[in-house]
Amino acid sequence: MLLRRQTQGFTNFLENKRKRDMKCNNLKKEEDIEMDNLVLRNEDLVNNPTARVPVCLCLDVSGSMQGEPIQELNEGVRLFYDAIKEDETALHSAEICIVTFGGEGAKKVCDFASVEIQPDAPTLYPNGGTPMGEAVNLALDLLEERKQEYRDAGVDYYQPWLVLMTDGCSNGSQSMLESSISRTVSMIENRKLTIFAIGIGSGADMNTLNRYSPKRQALRLQGLKFSEFFDWLSKSVSRTSQSIPGEAVKLDLEGIQGWGEL
Repeated sequence: MLLRRQTQGFTNFLENKRKRDMKCNNLKKEEDIEMDNLVLRNEDLVNNPTARVPVCLCLDVSGSMQGEPIQELNEGVRLFYDAIKEDETALHSAEICIVTFGGEGAKKVCDFASVEIQPDAPTLYPNGGTPMGEAVNLALDLLEERKQEYRDAGVDYYQPWLVLMTDGCSNGSQSMLESSISRTVSMIENRKLTIFAIGIGSGADMNTLNRYSPKRQALRLQGLKFSEFFDWLSKSVSRTSQSIPGEAVKLDLEGIQGWGEL
């Protein structure tokens, strides 16, 4: 009996060690991929000094997005990528970053990069809660890092865009939520950020979304018109990329009526 317990204990030790080693190896692979991606993104700034249009999609992938909503969101993001690829100017100037908030907390799905470097739209999966503040803070941190990389490389950039989409109420840290709202509003008021705050469905907390957007009222998506929104967004990015950095670019307000409502 004692020998059996000792054998089982040694077997458990080996199994736990194997799991720890696998986790370490996976983390090392992720770090290697992250470093390779950073090198590619910074080489792109040298090889392609076109002024950039940084666009961060901060997307709710909580459990309530299950089913048709997440399917339509994935299709809309895919169409956005395809539209940018087909636009010769936007192809070289737009950089897309995706941050999600759901069961894995706030997660960087892909960092700022052109669709030439990151050509495939990721597939998003729903689960968990709605840590909105954590996600917005992460998005703003990534944006600040990329802006510094632009400056280091001597590459100009347009006013960054943040797209914030949610179908519910934030249930993460209240202090993180307040911090993210304060940071966002400060950047908007100093003309360092443009935000599109969009509610999905009747359960979206429009009051919080409006706190993020002091100069433009948050909009509610009509039904599940994600594709219509991302089509409008891609055209807006294209129009911006054809302007001069710092120049005011009017939004297609008529086009908004095709996907949004107050």
